[in-house]
Amino acid sequence: MSELVVDGLTVRFAGLTALDGVGFTVAEGSVHAVIGPNGAGKSTCFNVLSGVYRASSGSVRFGGAELTALPPHRIAGLGVARTFQNIALSRHLSVEDNLMLGRHRLTKAGFASAGLRLPWARREDARHRARVRDIARFVGVDEHLPAPVGLLSYGVQKRIELARALAMEPRLLLLDEPVAGMNGAERKRMAEVIRRVRADLGVSVLLVEHDMGMVMRLADEVTVLDFGRRIAGGEPERVQRDPAVIRAYLGAAHESAEPSEGSP
Repeated sequence: MSELVVDGLTVRFAGLTALDGVGFTVAEGSVHAVIGPNGAGKSTCFNVLSGVYRASSGSVRFGGAELTALPPHRIAGLGVARTFQNIALSRHLSVEDNLMLGRHRLTKAGFASAGLRLPWARREDARHRARVRDIARFVGVDEHLPAPVGLLSYGVQKRIELARALAMEPRLLLLDEPVAGMNGAERKRMAEVIRRVRADLGVSVLLVEHDMGMVMRLADEVTVLDFGRRIAGGEPERVQRDPAVIRAYLGAAHESAEPSEGSP
């Protein structure tokens, strides 16, 4: 089983409690959203799940493995990939080479073998590049493969970062504000790609997102954080009506959960 189980997750920084006993489960093959106001602990949670931060206490289990004591590369090796709120691509490399960076954990050829262009290393490289082209087509960035990333629009770069995460062949994908800064058309296109990631690839998705319209349309379940604590969770329709959620997060932004022009 590849479900993610977060139990009693607590993170403290110099006396400040960023997460306080948070728990939720991401079912295999589902889309699960974590929402909450700024400072609620969403990014801290993601950083613990990906190994960037260490938990003060609690457990994070994925596919039978405990993640809280593992470094990022070990977590990635278990099939957990992530994107970042701020784009983290190599701007001077081509789109294809950026996606190839996502194949690193799957590559057996060492630096010397690749540098010497040994026949088996060349064959392996060709297989990875073919897979990268498949992923680029899936995400809709294949026409940009030869281009340096820095020359492309922000919306395209966000999809390239998603493609690089998919190039790791993950079982669980962590998406940190995947449509932040996008216009309506770009948000709609990204939402469709995320739907297909779950439907066509069977990858579980955990996302942090402020676009409430997108959350309510994509997520099977929603976990709501406020001041580092879980205040609600469940199906989007029920969470949307929860008085505690409305007070803590939706409030005046409640109307943004309704369909609007350009929403996915």
